Amino acid sequence: MLVLGIDTSCDDTAAGVVRLSASGPALVLSNEVATQHDLHAAFQGVVPEIASRAHTERVTLVIQRALAKAGVTLADLDALAVTYRPGLVGALMVGVTAAKALSLVTGLPLIGVDHIEAHAIAARADHPDLAYPFVALVVSGGHTALYACRGPQDIERLGGTVDDAAGECFDKVAVLLGLPQPGGPQVSRLAQEGNPKAVAFPRARIEGAPLDLSFSGLKTAVLYYLKGAGGRRDAPDRGDLPCSYADVAASFEQAVVDCLVDRALKAAAREGVSALVVGGGVAANRVLRRDLVLRAPAGLTVRFPSLALCADNGAMIALRGGELLALGLRSGLDLDVVPTT
Repeated sequence: MLVLGIDTSCDDTAAGVVRLSASGPALVLSNEVATQHDLHAAFQGVVPEIASRAHTERVTLVIQRALAKAGVTLADLDALAVTYRPGLVGALMVGVTAAKALSLVTGLPLIGVDHIEAHAIAARADHPDLAYPFVALVVSGGHTALYACRGPQDIERLGGTVDDAAGECFDKVAVLLGLPQPGGPQVSRLAQEGNPKAVAFPRARIEGAPLDLSFSGLKTAVLYYLKGAGGRRDAPDRGDLPCSYADVAASFEQAVVDCLVDRALKAAAREGVSALVVGGGVAANRVLRRDLVLRAPAGLTVRFPSLALCADNGAMIALRGGELLALGLRSGLDLDVVPTT
């Protein structure tokens, strides 16, 4: 079964083709992404209106590239999958409209896919032995949450951030350190030169909610460490900073990772699963990958998707769409977008 997946949930226009087999592993034939980092860099964040316009300009070309890279045509496909939630409403509408148009003119079945659920199972493309049940940690710029994945139609949210997503916090700290956007990779790159024990940044815990996370206090702690108590983001850095920016980056990164690892391992233990899966853009973080593997107890296997499947992409949407189609599920042309989870 050949499935084309389309994702326009935020600021990446993505399309990918996946070949699915009942008797073998999924094969990613193409995974094309057009980023918008250059369009949003000056605003230190994603501007929804700019994102939507860029998707409109690029979605057809990205789909064409995905088909060409896979060596297939629309006539070869068995289904179309598209992200319909969550994300920026205008951005989602572009992808859903494109998928509906293709479904209408080709007669191919249409499957609406939850973007977060796609991240939760993305690692199955690289680990065909990964079977339900498992716990998934989805951590990105817009989402940070834990899910009990008990079956294709039984995915339950166990906990998550009560304020900023981890990736969003990385981006905001990058601004404080004067680093370009997208900030996450820049902070991690700088952190490799620093001491993760240089600054004792807080690790927040939510009373009565052991699987929830909070990163707003950590972000503020970095701000005050750099600017002084009560300092504003546009204030100059304090003149007596006792360590380097690299030390600040490393200490901040370690604080985020410690919180993520702690909650993920607790969730896996509570669910009694033998596999922990990580998805989302922050799943590419080297410290998170290292510490989860090192701290995982005996009997718990940690699975990560390949780097290409960590960030927003169309291949994971095709993978999830094919999984739903195999259960007999499909969407109609009345499929609507849902910007929030």
